[in-house]
Amino acid sequence: MMQMRKLWILSSLVVTVGALAGCNGGGSDTGATTTGGAKPSGTGGPAPEGGGSAGGRKMPSAAPVEASGDKIKIGVVASLTGDQKPWGDDQLAGAQIAVDEFNAAGGLNGKMVEIVKGDSASKPESARSAAEKVMSEGVIGIVGEVSSGNTIQIAKAAFDKGIPVVAVGATRTDLTDVGGHVFRVCYTDDFQGPLMAKFAYDKLGLRNVAVMTDNKLPYSQGLSESFKAQFEKLGGKIVKESFYESGTTQFSAQLTELKSANPEGVFLSGYFTEVGPIAQQARAAGINVPMFGGDGWDSEQILTSGGEAITNNGYFCNHYNNQDNRPQVIDFLKKWRAKYGGKDPGTTMGALGYDAMALTLDALKRAKGANSTALLNAIEDTVGFKGVSGDITLKGMNGNPPKRAIVVQVTKLGPTGWQKFAKDYTPEDLKK
Repeated sequence: MMQMRKLWILSSLVVTVGALAGCNGGGSDTGATTTGGAKPSGTGGPAPEGGGSAGGRKMPSAAPVEASGDKIKIGVVASLTGDQKPWGDDQLAGAQIAVDEFNAAGGLNGKMVEIVKGDSASKPESARSAAEKVMSEGVIGIVGEVSSGNTIQIAKAAFDKGIPVVAVGATRTDLTDVGGHVFRVCYTDDFQGPLMAKFAYDKLGLRNVAVMTDNKLPYSQGLSESFKAQFEKLGGKIVKESFYESGTTQFSAQLTELKSANPEGVFLSGYFTEVGPIAQQARAAGINVPMFGGDGWDSEQILTSGGEAITNNGYFCNHYNNQDNRPQVIDFLKKWRAKYGGKDPGTTMGALGYDAMALTLDALKRAKGANSTALLNAIEDTVGFKGVSGDITLKGMNGNPPKRAIVVQVTKLGPTGWQKFAKDYTPEDLKK
């Protein structure tokens, strides 16, 4: 959808991360195997009531949904319309490549997999409706979403049916608290928030920082909180926090407050849809300090809306490196270019969408039956799955794989993309 080449670096070391949960892998890039030997090509609120628990998470008690008919149906719930469409399009496109691979290899005992699409329309309420729609069509699992707010609603809808959900890029830390049926292939805000605090403090040398939070996004709220806590722990000071809501186009009031606080940098925890305009208006208001944020910045559209304002000292956290020479990356990009007109994914969500579906299908091969319960259990047992974004381990992790991440600097679009590698981090780095 968007034409760009990104520079991210993400290797995957399997490390124990305790309480990590986010968009936000572990293990080395070589030697790890998937359990069973298969070859991989707002606030969440309290957990719903249900039967049993896994790692303290409530488990669904619904009867298994069996795959029926001549195809096995897996839902893909993505933002195919609305502001988050760049993410949704890439998520679906990546998932389709994984399904194509699976079916070309013979499917499951000759039975093919079919994607059932649901459009979140970039809104939590629509995400829930989309999840209910795909479940009504007999899916035994759901891949999605990118937005944490959307994914929370998908997960809540899926709990009563016992349908496993594998989130693509939803980093809200408490997402997986919704139930033991929820997993993700990305890192968490409890990782990327502190990571960006460490980057700002150590690498940018900042001591007095302002924060702008999208009060309508659970993702933004959680990311801001984890950033602030770590930055203050390091010895920094939050001189001002301002709030706005998704869809806002004018930020003069917030920026006037920020400027009066004289920050050395501004942490923007929202999505690219607002970050670009904020950067433009901040520079126009004379706020010429570094700006930085999380993976919500990840869209080439930020160059259009932010222009030189965002390429002037703009940094954010991301997931993987499309220049990586690991076979998973090379093979994925080769297939993407062949299928989609020679272009690379417009966002990281192409790779994460692929990983989420490929992991789900790998689990399907290992599952003791083509039904939702068997699939859920097999997903939970995943160890060392080799994804495009790195190795992914879910067993014993409460749905949250330990992952490595990078910080990139926003640059003008060029032959190597628009993201310049700045620094990579492992969870262990945050302890130093």
